[in-house]
Amino acid sequence: MTIRALIVDDEEPGRVNLRCALAEHPGWQVVAECASAAAARALLAEQEADVIFLDIQMPGETGLALAAALAAVPNPPLIIFVTAHSAFGVDAFEVHALDYLLKPVNDARLQDAVTRAAAMLDQRQRAAYGRAVRAYVGDQGQYLRQLSVKSVGRVDCVQLADVQWIEACGNYVQLHLGPRRLMHRTPIGKLAQRLDPAAFMQVHRGAIVRVEQFSSLEVIADGTYRLHLRCGATVPVSERYIDALRNRIDAV
Repeated sequence: MTIRALIVDDEEPGRVNLRCALAEHPGWQVVAECASAAAARALLAEQEADVIFLDIQMPGETGLALAAALAAVPNPPLIIFVTAHSAFGVDAFEVHALDYLLKPVNDARLQDAVTRAAAMLDQRQRAAYGRAVRAYVGDQGQYLRQLSVKSVGRVDCVQLADVQWIEACGNYVQLHLGPRRLMHRTPIGKLAQRLDPAAFMQVHRGAIVRVEQFSSLEVIADGTYRLHLRCGATVPVSERYIDALRNRIDAV
């Protein structure tokens, strides 16, 4: 399988470096290079690309704006953002991009990105990716309704209404959905900002719980607290959340 790649970066050295790096990966073909989002739009109107390596900060239209426009396409190309600024790495990349690379591009990270893209294309997950991108764009400015959980070769769309509680795992969260557990790449603090406070409440720095799951609050002998959920799980509660949690339990 030949994978057609488009490189979009306003800086020529960035395009050259990425083109040379991709030449080391069999099956990858750089079909074009563009110095702006406008040029990329024009090119994509004439020919297809399977994967776009897209710089975020460019004069005029940004890479994020181009990615949002591509969400309207039924089967958009997979997007791998390339940026010199790690601060972009959480909000924009959760769903909008298959992956992101920091400049200068590390060979090992590029290998991970191309492997993930090849697996998704091989398993015909491009349509699912397209739905995930459109859902992400549609949720901007609103509370999230779903999460698109990426793993090697696939995208799972998880409805937040099905999530019982969320557990922090470093830069990931673990979504508890009854017997199922899925890992999603985002810090819990960032995710908490996008959740509807009427439906979810953070009770610990490492735990967010669906309000409907509240069952009872237990005080442990050492003075700490533990929340029992209707699903049978127990979750630690921090002192900073205890008063607000008691009020919510009384209201449920």
